[in-house]
Parts: sequence; C-alpha cells; structure tokens
Amino acid sequence: MAARLAALLVVAIVGTTLIAGLIVGAQRDDSSGPVDLIVHNAKVYVADDLGTVADAVAIRGNKILKVGGEREVMRYRRPQTTVIDAHGAAVLPGFDDAHVSLVAGGLARDGVQLHGADTLDAMQTRVREWVAARPEAAWVVGGGWSADAFADQPSRAALDAAVSDRPARLLSAGGDALWVNTKALQAARITRRTANPNGGVIVRDRRGDATGVLKGSAMTLVDRLVPRPTREERAKALQLAMRDASQHGVTSVHDLGAASGDLDLYDAARDAGTLALRVYASVQAGLTPLDDLDAIAKRYPDDPLLKSGLARIAAPPSGDALTALVSALDSRGWQVAIDAVDEPSVREALDAIGAVAKSANSAHPARHRIENLALVDPQDVPRFGALGVVASLQPLHASDALSTWTRAVGPERAPFGWAARSLSAAGAHLAFGSDWPLLPLDPLESLRATVHRPEMQAGEQLTLKSAINAWTSGAAWASFDDHRKGMLKADMLADLVILSTDIFKSSADLAAAEVVMTVFDGKVVYKRAS
Repeated sequence: MAARLAALLVVAIVGTTLIAGLIVGAQRDDSSGPVDLIVHNAKVYVADDLGTVADAVAIRGNKILKVGGEREVMRYRRPQTTVIDAHGAAVLPGFDDAHVSLVAGGLARDGVQLHGADTLDAMQTRVREWVAARPEAAWVVGGGWSADAFADQPSRAALDAAVSDRPARLLSAGGDALWVNTKALQAARITRRTANPNGGVIVRDRRGDATGVLKGSAMTLVDRLVPRPTREERAKALQLAMRDASQHGVTSVHDLGAASGDLDLYDAARDAGTLALRVYASVQAGLTPLDDLDAIAKRYPDDPLLKSGLARIAAPPSGDALTALVSALDSRGWQVAIDAVDEPSVREALDAIGAVAKSANSAHPARHRIENLALVDPQDVPRFGALGVVASLQPLHASDALSTWTRAVGPERAPFGWAARSLSAAGAHLAFGSDWPLLPLDPLESLRATVHRPEMQAGEQLTLKSAINAWTSGAAWASFDDHRKGMLKADMLADLVILSTDIFKSSADLAAAEVVMTVFDGKVVYKRAS
C-alpha cells in the first residue's frame, strides 16, 4: 500500500512539474531562441486600420515577435537582448517610399541642391559654391528650383551670372522644366531657328531668343549632351542613396525610375549583402518587349528583399492603345502604374483599368496604380475604390506655394489638388512617396505637408495616422507585401523607425520630430549621432 501511494505521489509531482513547465513555456514563448531586440517606453503605432498604439515591441531575428504593453514585452528580456528606451517617442513601421528613383537620387546628391533656396540670390550662391568646389566638372548639374523663387521667370542671364565658363542644366522641382545657361544652349545648338520638338517647348523672349527654360521633350535637347554615369558611379550612387534612406527611416522603396541595368545593381548588392532596404523595381512598359518582361519576371520573382513585377507607363498612349497595353501587361501578371497628373489623363487611365477588369484576362487582384496623381475630377474619385486602384501621391508637391499651383491650374481647380482625403473616403488605397530626387527624401516632411495643408486645400488634409498608413501599410499593400511588412505585428518583418518625439501628442512634436534610429531586417542600420 505504501509503495502504491509513493508511486502515485511521484506521478503527481511529475505531472505537476510538466504542467507548470508548459505554462511557463507558453508565457515565455522563447523556445525558438533568444529575443534579440526590444524597443520599449514608446508610442508604438501599429499602422493598422484601427489606429492601434502599444508600448513596446520585441524582435527575434528579422521578425517581430510581440507588440504590446510594457510589462508583457519586457518579460522577453534576456541577458543577450539589446534593449532600447524610446523615451516616450513614437515608433513606426519603416517608411515605404512608393515613388522614388533611387539610383538617380544617389547621383543627384553630387549635384547642385536648390531645394529650399527661396530667392534667386540664394540659388546663385549655391551654384557658385558648387562650381568653386568642382573646378574639373565639365557640366554643372542639379535641380530643385521653384518658379516662386524668381521675381519674373528663370533666365539664362541669371544663371550666366553664377556660371558662364561651362554649360549648366538645373531641373525644376516638378521635373517638367530645365533652367540652362548660354553655354548649354550653345552646346545644344539651340537658336532662333530651332523648332520646338513634339511635346516640348523652347521658351523664347519677344525677339525669339531662347530664355533659358526648356519644357517637356525640349529638355532632351540638352540632357542628351550630359555625360552618362558609369556603372561604377551608379553602384556608388546606390550605396549613397541607401544611406540617405536609412537616415530618413526609409526601409523599403518602389523604384519607379529604375534605369536599364539598375536591377543588376540591386542584384549585385543583394548578393554582396549590402542591399540595406527592400526594393520593388519597375520596368518601363512600352520600351521593353513583352518577351523581355517575362524574362525579368522570372529572374526577379516575389522576394522580401528584391523583386520586380511593376510596369510603369510613363508616357501613356490614348484610348484603345492604352487599354490594349494595360490588357497585355495585366494578362502576363504585371502590375501596371500609369502616369496621370490631370483630370483627362486620370480618366483615361481609369477607363483602361476598368475595361481590363471586366475582361476575362484579369484573373488576379491587379492592384493597378495611377502615379503622380495631382488632379482628379470629383466624379472619378469613387472609381478608385470601386476598381481597387492605388492612388500614388507625392504629398510634398502639395506644399508648393499655392500661388504657383493656382497659376498652373486656375483658382477653380486649385482646391482639389492632391485630393488625399476625398480619395481615402471613397475607398481608394493610398500610397505615398517622395518623388526623390525631384523632391527631398523626407517622409516626416511629407507627413507635415499632408496633415497641415494650405488653407485653400484644408479639406484634403489627412489625420496623422492616415498619413502614416499611406507611408507604411498602404504602400506595402500597393506592392503586394502587406502579408509581411508595413505594420508592426507578430511575424511581420522587423523594419521600424524610432523618432525623437511623440508625434501624436501635438503639432509642435510633429514639427520637431527627427529620425533617431532605423531598424531594418531586425538590425540597427542608422543611429543618430547625438
């Protein structure tokens, strides 16, 4: 009898121990290895539709393990865990720039930077300083100027006053005009007799002489003369661009300006382990044969680090021709991005996407996109939601001086520019980007521009959380990556940004916010020096 009781007691003890072990194991949830990184004492914004905010996030490897309250996350802490105190500041998913030309942005870093120069004197000073620092440069290149900085119009004489010994070409912030000096006009052999090319304008004075401004396709008359960067220079530019991206909290990009050979550069960086952000690279539809597109899709399939599958139609044909091109791309499984900046072009793009959606060719959720969206007819706004079209906007364009925008489109249409709020309310999927290098690579400045719109456009401002979503979860949806990134949730990729303030607290905190740290794939890739 005693032996039987002893045996039962042993069984009970063993059973209790096993149950306790299971409970503790479930609570600790560390059977797969140590927790590598914890960010706590934070305002962790998940970037979901509910606007969820937590206190801390735990990361194991390159995945998020837990997002939740301070105590429940800190239970995962181990001696080997790196713990980061956010000091009450905001923590967001890594920014996903949905419209950028990454390598071009890296190359532009070496040019004259005119963003923020709000007077002619300031621009001339920057040009002179650039020229003095680069006496060997055959061309002066750069950009970022706005017409608002000029009392009248940009002129070659004004640029000659800053540099006259070599040709200069400076791209506008909108990307639609060049400001050139006399040397550049002479190099391009532009005279009174030079005809305007199709789709372009050589701006002239009353005597018929070129003023120094080239618009549209006329820009190619000068651009074709500028020396092309070598592969080595482009590879260096990629590394510089990725460094800039990390400093601004950008962990993913949709490269809408990928040039021939850029995919190879990305691939080489991935193989070398130096690709420090996630790239969704487009190809130029209409310039790339369909059979070549199939080969590109096979070589760069869906991958968390590098993939293609986005076909950009930068110069859309009209009517049936556009529908035929969208249909051909859609039937081969390509996502289509159509450039459309005004009401007629947006309507044509929606018509083409709608026609394809009704056809038998469209057997998958296409998530087609309209890029550079600036103006949309209010009657067409509901079609974005109905067709599942991505509205790709670059909000920093909305911060341009309202006088310039009003002159460009007229006072009646000006209030409807960059209609983010109307589109969102109609069910459109918003994806925000910087349009770098035409505009700065600065998601925080974009958030400020989206939340604080000019008085005339105040009806189109977004809440801060909605604007963040367009830079994170919305952009991830637009690239078919919403199952693995764009939100701070368990099992999502560990890409996040830690800011210097709690931007949800006040407008002043949003205005003062800077990126303190960027985590990509579970590793700290940028830390502010201070």
